[in-house]
Order: sequence, then C-alpha cells, then structure tokens
Amino acid sequence: MGWTYKLHAGVAIGLGCLLLVSAALTWLPGTPSWTEAGWPVGVVALLLVPVLVAAPVRVLLTRADRRALWWAFRCLPGGVQAGLGALALTGIVLEGLGASGGSTLQAAEVREGRYYAFETAPYARGTMEISRSRYLAVLEDDRRVWLTAPGVLCVVAAYAVLAAGELRRADRGAARS
Repeated sequence: MGWTYKLHAGVAIGLGCLLLVSAALTWLPGTPSWTEAGWPVGVVALLLVPVLVAAPVRVLLTRADRRALWWAFRCLPGGVQAGLGALALTGIVLEGLGASGGSTLQAAEVREGRYYAFETAPYARGTMEISRSRYLAVLEDDRRVWLTAPGVLCVVAAYAVLAAGELRRADRGAARS
C-alpha cells in the first residue's frame, strides 16, 4: 500500500478520534468544549472536507465493488481492523445515546435576550421559548450530534481508503507477475 493511502487514512483516523472523544467529553458535566471557540471548528472543517471527498474518489478509482473492498479490508492487520471497528462502534453507541436522550428540542438560539429552540414533537411542532438551562442542554445535544456524525464518517473514510490502498497494492502485484 502506498504512503499516500496510509497518510490519508491516518488523518481520517486522527480526525475521527478527535471528534469522537470530543463528543464523549460533552457527556461530562462542566467540561468546557473546544467547539465553543470558532477557530478549532474551522480547522477541523478544513481538514474534514478533503478527507471525506477524496475517500470515495479513491474507492471509485479502484473500480471495486463492496465485496472486494470488504475482502481487501480483511487482508489488513488485525489491529487495524479491530481499531477501526472499535472506533465505529464507539461512534454508533454515542449517536444512539444522543438519540435516546428523549429530547425533542433542537437548533437552540438566542433572540433579544430570550432563549428559543425548535420543537420537533408532532403535537407541538415549531419554535418555542425555553429556559437558559434547557437552552444549554439543547446546545450540548446538538454539539454531540455534530461531533459524532463526522467522526463516524471519518472512520468510514479511513476504512475505504485502507481497503482501496490494499486493492491497489494487490493489483500492482498481479500486474507484475
């Protein structure tokens, strides 16, 4: 496998870990989140876009189907497989815990010193005024979702890039013989 595949997958895994750990830290009370500042979010977004766009392009260039990608992934070392599986499972668990919170509020905002959120329940759909404590809770829930989803996508991108790199390596080996 070429070094560009390893570098691409390493960046994807690093971003995925960063996002999943940040999402997990939002469950701890009083933990300040780095996502409140503007510049870290911008840096992650700048890295996230090329990583997530280039992964499917690399897969498409191999002209492989899902089954071939799975078999290529199975050829990777067991530690890599286990690590990606653990990260994906962590992301799924975090997303499930966030979704099972029971809150139907989302998109919290402040207007003229008052706190509002969008109610998604079918019987009371629309924007409603909420308390400051509820506003902060809705912000944490939204932040959790916006950290977990890209984290899982980064793990999937790493899987795709590593499988594509393994297929490319196998194709080069077959062409030589």
